[in-house]
Order: sequence, then structure tokens, then C-alpha cells
Amino acid sequence: MNKITIIGSGNIGLSLAKGLVNKAYCQAEDITLTRRNLKLLSEEAAAGFKVSDNNNVAIYDANVIVLAVLPQQLKSVLEEIAPTVSPEKQLVVSVVSGVTCADVRDKLGNDIQVIRAMPNTAIAIGQSMTCIASDNASDEQFERVTQLFETVGAVVTINEDLMTAATALCACGIAFFLRSIRAASQGGVEIGFHAHDALKMAIQTAKGAADLLLQTQSHPEGEIDKVTSPKGCTIAGLNEMEHNGFSSAFIKGIKLSARKAGGLYND
Repeated sequence: MNKITIIGSGNIGLSLAKGLVNKAYCQAEDITLTRRNLKLLSEEAAAGFKVSDNNNVAIYDANVIVLAVLPQQLKSVLEEIAPTVSPEKQLVVSVVSGVTCADVRDKLGNDIQVIRAMPNTAIAIGQSMTCIASDNASDEQFERVTQLFETVGAVVTINEDLMTAATALCACGIAFFLRSIRAASQGGVEIGFHAHDALKMAIQTAKGAADLLLQTQSHPEGEIDKVTSPKGCTIAGLNEMEHNGFSSAFIKGIKLSARKAGGLYND
């Protein structure tokens, strides 16, 4: 059985831990969560997770070490655990934005196998879009990490030089889509619906649109064409959004997030 230690139990770290347990990949007692303030992990401890404020103790028996701290915190964490990490027994998985495999090995040693993964918070319900990449991991370890993240969503293997872009599109991107759902619900309120009804309608409509593309493997524009008739209300609304920069703003936001993500480690 895999013993997993997650260093940095913030949103992504906790989402990963809970997602793996919810999908029966492992038991809560197989996962150790670390955080400087253990009071913030009291609920997780009560749920059966092991918790620790000592990273070196926490990784001692781990097969997989997941780095899930903020980029600005990573250097000190790597320097802290470097004497304890065992290249022969342990695999390091980094979900830290803007940090290369080489950056991690620079602190932990060139013989450690490192795989980068970029999930999003939907991992907590088994619906993450996770991109993974490595420059030195074995096929066996790559398959191991692929299976781990496939347990809690979809996985795409990419070249490491695209990981920062994946951060913007998938990890930051979940916030962009959430904001669009929020905007749709606000529009619904303005045209007459109660807030809770408008939000429910916007959420299900967004889910239906995504599932439609996933299940039919069709292109968004093909599905848009099916609901836009000449002089109709749908095309009028779409064109008004485009006149106000909807697609352009979305694209610009993704590009800016990608540039920002690339510099987080050294900021």
C-alpha cells in the first residue's frame, strides 16, 4: 500500500488527500498531512489522517512525498527535508506552481526522481484536470503517478515546458469558469429570478455544456451553431458579449496567469 505524505496541507493538499480517500485509492491512515499549525488540521486528524508539524518525521515512512506548499515557501522546505529523503525508496511529486523538476533536484540531489503535477481543487470530488510531466522519472514511477491522479479525475501527460501554461488553463482556470457561472447567475437575478434559483440554473447549464462536449467529443462552435438561429436571441446575446470583449478578456486572463505562474518560485 502506498504511504503518502503531503507537505503543505492547504487547499490543494487537502483536496488531494480527501479525494484519494473518497475514491478508495487508500485509507486516511495511509496519508500524513503536515502543517505548521496543527490546530488547523484537527478535523482531518479526527477523520483518521495522520498529521504532523515536523516534515522530516512525516516523510520517514512515505513512498510518495507530495510537495504542496506555496512557491515562496518551497526552498526552505526542500532544504529542511533534504537530509531525510531517500532516492532509492521515495518519489517526489511537486504540485507547486512555477517550480521545475530541476529546481527540486537542485535542493534534494540529482538522484531523486521528481514528477510535476498540476491538479485543480475539483480533485476533492474526483473531477480534477491534472497535467503531469517529468524530465527524469522512470516509466514505472510515471505510471504510478498517472494512476494516482486518474483516481481523482482526468490526466494529461505534457512536456515540462508547458507546465506553467497548464497551471493557468487548469488550476487558475477553475476560478475563471466559476466566475463565469457567478456572472451568469447575477444576470439571471437581473432578469427576474431569485438568487438561489438563478445560481442553480447557471450551475446546471454550465455542467450540461461541459458534459455535452465531453460525451459527444464535439467542438464548442458546433454546439453553439445548434442553438443560434437567424435573428435569434442567442446570437444577439453572444455578439453583445463579444462586442464587450468576452473571449478576448478570457484569453488575456489565461495569458497573464501563465506569466505570473512562471515567476512565483523566484519572486
